Amino acid sequence: MSQAALPLRHALLALAVVAVWGTNFVVIKAALATLPPLLLATLRFALAFAPAALFVARPNLPWRTLAVYGVLIGAGQFGLLFVAMRSDITPGLASLVIQIQVFFTIGFAIALGSERLKAVQGVALLLAASGLALIAWRTDASTTPLGLALILIAALCWAGGNTVAQRAGKVPILGFMVWSSLFAVPPLLALSLWFEGPAAIVQGVSAAGAGTWAAVLWQSVGNTLFGYGAWAWLLARHPAATVSPMALLVPVFGMGASALVLGEGLPGWKLLAAALVIGGLALNLLWPRLSTFLARAPTS
Repeated sequence: MSQAALPLRHALLALAVVAVWGTNFVVIKAALATLPPLLLATLRFALAFAPAALFVARPNLPWRTLAVYGVLIGAGQFGLLFVAMRSDITPGLASLVIQIQVFFTIGFAIALGSERLKAVQGVALLLAASGLALIAWRTDASTTPLGLALILIAALCWAGGNTVAQRAGKVPILGFMVWSSLFAVPPLLALSLWFEGPAAIVQGVSAAGAGTWAAVLWQSVGNTLFGYGAWAWLLARHPAATVSPMALLVPVFGMGASALVLGEGLPGWKLLAAALVIGGLALNLLWPRLSTFLARAPTS
């Protein structure tokens, strides 16, 4: 596995993946104009499982591991994300705030005893928390306290899913995503029936046109199969420290696409909040490489 920078073709592939993941928040918003959020999440994971399961082998893991991951990511992360994005948070801010999952993941690792909090991680967390505090201070009709809380809980569920995946060890990530999606469908469908009701489900499906179904397919095929498959392919060929920094561009694409396509405003306070959150993420992610570089630098 090469330690060098990504070759141009691989760098472009990584850029395409983060562009898909970032702009997907605009696609979600488009689908939510027609479909109830929990129904949209149900369809996303149903189509991520079938027919891909016919071609992607199930990873050699206990069913329990796949089930826990599927429920956390499906009903937890995406169910809450879609509910919040229906009317309580803008797509750009959703793409930014949910990245806080990085620090929740670190918190779980510390709680389980597999990591200890480093000073630089504490500074990075303070930076990101400052950005969140600024967003909370400026909540309004487009981004409510409820929306912010739902996204934070979604990020917590994402971190829980990350912890399950980490403890599962090295597994084919595409197979892991496809087969765990099976377990996301029943709780999401039950929640949709309970909270949204059969009438809203029928109305949403009946009103869905080609654009809505394209947005649903993009959730499963573009975001899951292409995104996670290509990312796993890159990680199999390059160190994580070389590939992972590209993920910092997800909220950049998310906020940019929301501004260009949906007209979401980018006032100074929002740009400052983004700089604080992304700065905290970048410090946490890039510090090991920077500290290694500084340690090797000549002292005179």
